[in-house]
Amino acid sequence: MQKLQLFIQGERLDLFDDETVSMTQSIQNIKDIAKVFTEFTQSFTVPASRSNNIIFEHYENIYIDNGFDARQKIPSEIQLNFIPFKTGLIQLNGVELRKNVPYAYKITFYGNTINLKDVLGDSQLSSLASLNQYTLDYDYTNVKSKIENGHQTIIAPLITHTQRLFYNSASSYNVAGNLFYSPNNSAGGVLWSDLKYAVRLYEIIQAIETDYPALNFSTDFFSTSNSTFYNLYMWLHRKSGTVLPAGQVEQSYVQVPTFAKTTTTNGSFIETINGGVIVDTSLIQFGEFSESKLVVTPQATNVDYNVRVLRDGAVISQTIDQQGATTLDLTPLGSGTYTVQVFSETNPLNFLANSIVWTFKGAPLGQVTVEFTNILKNTTSVNAGSPETEFIITDQIPEMKIIDFLTGLFKQFNLTAFVNAQDVIVVRTLDSYYADRTNNVSGGNYTIDQYLSIDTSSVDAALPFKEINFSFKGTKTFLANQYKELNNLGWGELRFTLNDAVYDAPNEVYSLQVPFEHALFERLSNQGTNPVLLNSTTLQYGFFVDSNQQPYFGEPLIFYGISQTTGLTSWYLKSGLAAGAQMSNYMMPSNSLALTSSASTKNLNFGLEVNEYTATSTFTGTVFEEEYKTYISAVFNNRRRLTKVNAFLPLKILYNLQMNDYITIGQTSYTINTITTDLTNGKSSLELLNNV
Repeated sequence: MQKLQLFIQGERLDLFDDETVSMTQSIQNIKDIAKVFTEFTQSFTVPASRSNNIIFEHYENIYIDNGFDARQKIPSEIQLNFIPFKTGLIQLNGVELRKNVPYAYKITFYGNTINLKDVLGDSQLSSLASLNQYTLDYDYTNVKSKIENGHQTIIAPLITHTQRLFYNSASSYNVAGNLFYSPNNSAGGVLWSDLKYAVRLYEIIQAIETDYPALNFSTDFFSTSNSTFYNLYMWLHRKSGTVLPAGQVEQSYVQVPTFAKTTTTNGSFIETINGGVIVDTSLIQFGEFSESKLVVTPQATNVDYNVRVLRDGAVISQTIDQQGATTLDLTPLGSGTYTVQVFSETNPLNFLANSIVWTFKGAPLGQVTVEFTNILKNTTSVNAGSPETEFIITDQIPEMKIIDFLTGLFKQFNLTAFVNAQDVIVVRTLDSYYADRTNNVSGGNYTIDQYLSIDTSSVDAALPFKEINFSFKGTKTFLANQYKELNNLGWGELRFTLNDAVYDAPNEVYSLQVPFEHALFERLSNQGTNPVLLNSTTLQYGFFVDSNQQPYFGEPLIFYGISQTTGLTSWYLKSGLAAGAQMSNYMMPSNSLALTSSASTKNLNFGLEVNEYTATSTFTGTVFEEEYKTYISAVFNNRRRLTKVNAFLPLKILYNLQMNDYITIGQTSYTINTITTDLTNGKSSLELLNNV
């Protein structure tokens, strides 16, 4: 005999004797291919018994302060014959009254994968504070390093937000955008600030786990050893165009690193630490100095600069747009730790040693006629440098909900998720999940002939739609938009039917769209060679502008970063202030995992496209071929049927049944589409797809 027990935070709920509690389980539903996180139950009721009233704290009574909070889902567990069956969450939907007396509580049980949405809510990627450990200055030196030093957490891919690039070794030396390097090409090249950083997707997953400790993903797919995922990056593109406008980056002041006393008269009452000055006014007559003066003298007298003084990290005095020597009168001055910072907005500016002078004067406590003088000077030179900007990752990452980011990855790679006994969210591709069924308790198969109810059953057409469209939300960058206009199909998209057949019986077209931008990259040819026999360079870049070649915002862009390190065409990276650099190595943006199809054919396209770099169609490992074809092709197979049966499954099956198990009836093997089980009696309604 089967008995159901339901617990909320360890407290057992009373149940109606005749209440039906059913749970629907599915890992991939033929009727909604893109749906993820699907395990749940239908709503049901429990009696308003004395113990249940205590648990739900008489929810119908609106005058109870700090009572049961129906706005929150509560951890719960379902047991069958007192053996744990499912863990999840309970939501209280309301109370049913009869003659104004509580009769029943209406509740819903959710499986743990639903909890992913609840934990993350509407939080944006920009809320992942732990990503800021990768914050770095946005300047020529760092951009150059992140371009040429191969795979890192943060890279600078050759993707421009404004400038179109070309390569001409014969002419146009001084034309902006010509990457050909020559001593005579001072105006050409790409300016470092036309590039932006990108962050590895793996670090975003790590940040989600760090900032949301309740979420712990398996390493089946989100792994450093899975290059299909690990080599993916997201371009840090929060707005169209440059990252320099105010609000995009923080201007960085340079702190004076050390002060030392050069003059001490009648005693020392000021202490120095690395990068600061410690002031204690409790040792001074009347608790304040008679003079506290800071004099700053830059090496150049015709360059604007700012100076600010901070006490315990807060700005207390500043002067802006100064030239030449400037004086800050800081009298009176309270106790605290003081630091001095300088900043030059437009040009490098040097402050030599002993050019920043701080003078303190005052009388010691209890003495009126004696005055001390302490003079401090900077011991090393300070270079305010060219404008430094801090590239804060969470300020630059695209606006996107975390749950939408995860769902996008699930759709992009046909991933599935379930929670195991250790509360780990197991994330795998659907094909690998089904292939692993032999490791289940059943050995991957249950024969259920003896449990079937033969009263009713049906065999229906399995194909609920006539076509499946795989697409990207964003395909409006300049080249991708041109591609769509020429081909009447978005770049990388696919319209699929088996063998390109036309089906007119089903009415619906199913659309599966991922929420990312899908850019068409461009390999540059040397325009300085014979126009008929253009020589390809080893340079491929992204041009992130719209159809009018204006800066474009678009959707979050994900791409593969390929480190180009040998046998490369040299090119020119401009610094803006200096001559820049002749470059060879760089991080190439790509839709393909590898540079050649002999290394790997995998790519981000749904349909087969001509590869941007090789101009061949040999990169056959599209997302559809790699992750969707096995399942979707079977869906369209003429022999595929959707069989519906009822069975009274015993506990030994219910406890151990996995959604990747095969079900055998007679001589036919089936994959589970959905299974809905009445947990009070074990009666299960199964939707089964025959394996073809």
